[in-house]
Amino acid sequence: MNESLEEIERYVIKRIKEIREVKGIPQEELSLSIGKNIGFISQIEAPSKKAKYNLIHLNLIALALGCSIKDFFPDEPIQDENYDVKEIKSKKS
Repeated sequence: MNESLEEIERYVIKRIKEIREVKGIPQEELSLSIGKNIGFISQIEAPSKKAKYNLIHLNLIALALGCSIKDFFPDEPIQDENYDVKEIKSKKS
């Protein structure tokens, strides 16, 4: 999968592919079921491409696969050394 994508993007693409394959749904069928061209899913799953899903795609894919959009995401946020994020502590006691 394209290394220029963020780790979370690669994770989501991989999870959708896993769910799709377990259900025996070809890329083309999933593409058409969400109103996209026949190669849409294959473009995103192709290791050499930078294509990725947006939130609307994820919602449509969850509907098509009969699952929750939450099934595409990890249980915990993905930590990446490239992220400079400081956790904000609640000021309420």
